[in-house]
Amino acid sequence: MKVAVIGAGPSGLTSIKGCLDEGLDPTCFESSDDIGGLWRFKEKPEPGRANIYQSLIVNSSKEMMAYSDFPPPAELPNNMHHSEVMLYLRLYSQTFKLQQRIQFQTTVVGVTQRPDFAATGQWEVETERRGGQRNTDVFDAVIVCTGHYTRPHLPLQDFPGIESFEGRYFHSWEYRSAEGLEGKRVVVIGIGNSGSDIAVEVSRVAEKVYLSTRTGAWVVGRVGPGGIPGDFVGSSRLDVMLQMLFPSWTNRKFEKMLNKALDHRLYGLGPKHRFFAQIPVVNDDLPARIISGRVQLKPNVKEFCGSRVVFVDGSSIDKVDVVVFATGYNYSFPFLPPALQAKCDYRLRLYKQVFPPVLTKPTLAIVGFIHGFGAINPMAEMQARWVTRVFKGLITLPSQQSMMKEIEKDTAMMRQSYATSERNPIQVHYTPYIDSVAELVGVRPNIPWLFLTDTRLAFKVLLGPCTPYQYRLTGPGHWAGARDAILTQWERVFQPFKTRVVPEPDSRSSSTSTIILILSSAALLCCFYYKKDLSSILSAPSFLKSPQ
Repeated sequence: MKVAVIGAGPSGLTSIKGCLDEGLDPTCFESSDDIGGLWRFKEKPEPGRANIYQSLIVNSSKEMMAYSDFPPPAELPNNMHHSEVMLYLRLYSQTFKLQQRIQFQTTVVGVTQRPDFAATGQWEVETERRGGQRNTDVFDAVIVCTGHYTRPHLPLQDFPGIESFEGRYFHSWEYRSAEGLEGKRVVVIGIGNSGSDIAVEVSRVAEKVYLSTRTGAWVVGRVGPGGIPGDFVGSSRLDVMLQMLFPSWTNRKFEKMLNKALDHRLYGLGPKHRFFAQIPVVNDDLPARIISGRVQLKPNVKEFCGSRVVFVDGSSIDKVDVVVFATGYNYSFPFLPPALQAKCDYRLRLYKQVFPPVLTKPTLAIVGFIHGFGAINPMAEMQARWVTRVFKGLITLPSQQSMMKEIEKDTAMMRQSYATSERNPIQVHYTPYIDSVAELVGVRPNIPWLFLTDTRLAFKVLLGPCTPYQYRLTGPGHWAGARDAILTQWERVFQPFKTRVVPEPDSRSSSTSTIILILSSAALLCCFYYKKDLSSILSAPSFLKSPQ
């Protein structure tokens, strides 16, 4: 079975591997000259492709963003620089021989159903190579992995007077580094992860940075309690169960914990939404830049007047040099037929965020077009494992009517649970979503059975961080190394810290010192009271010193 995979980013790579695991024949089309997608840094922005800035660090820790059968090297830092993420992707690609399946510098310009689609489910995929040469090939199935960070959303119509602005403005998609912003007065519009990162970095060289937000945000750190990765906190299966059973209580719990470390209202960050209603800002440095005055929080921009920026609360800033619009992205799949781009509310009409329900044969899927409180890699990988088994005929999808009902139900639940918008239309409950797809694949961990057969592992799966290796313990794609990967994950977390080893204190010496301290204190107290008692006797009246 020939499968076209569109895009060689993290989702495309795991889709290629999913095809190979199921004995399918994948061909991946990548418009650039390298793998990596979003994580491939480019010195100059390339229209139509995702772009990142030079200093970008991944928000998810390496164990939480790992592919389920490929633990990251222990020496890699827990939160990797984009160059280290690329290293991990290259190792993954090399280990599973994925790169030989990729045609680089080849852009997909059209995906259309064959005339006999109802019988065959086949697609015609039209591609254009660099230089203009076009080809059309027939495939039995198609996996779309182009992501949703390629079309910057620059809502100039929402900012009256922007045409009169005397300084420079651009979308965060264009930002590479703070070079050229030294001594400038900069306004960053948007408090997502990109906006916060840019505000923090620019504030180190700029005269002043103002961070404008309509809604505020919850701010969490990559560094969790005791220095462990922050996304290990509250990410166990037990934590997730409590969150699903008691959503209000868990929201209050996390909000109280965050406000104890950083009073969000005091800092001007206080959001309108609950903690789990929107992906938080992950930034350890933002509070420090605010407390030092290098970054100032401001409300939404009302208008521009020359070089002056006016905010909705009536305040304004004069002589602004640069405005950075960190205002998100619009998603688009221009090569797909219009019928497959129909929306339900803000989002594409997709069964479990993957399959268009209108197709008579489920031979096209979209992988990696999703958001959650966690890394994209595990979600995309589970989607790819499901998709390839559907393509192979090992899993049957529900009827079109049933899929439509579930899409409407999921959309209503999403709007109720999350602060959704046109640029954030695909939010899901992270672990429950992966579990729901894993159930279809047959790889969801059976915790009661684990307690009967492997108690140590069961406790790790239930109470430890929900790392992706759990989905390789049993079922299709079972990996013999999954158990060991789970039991050794903390060793890989600790390894990169061991650049200067501090010896453990000698517990025996510590105990001896404690005993000596206690005995010495007791002796001093005895001496004190004895001396006090002796002094009182010596100074007592004579009639008390001798018997009558």
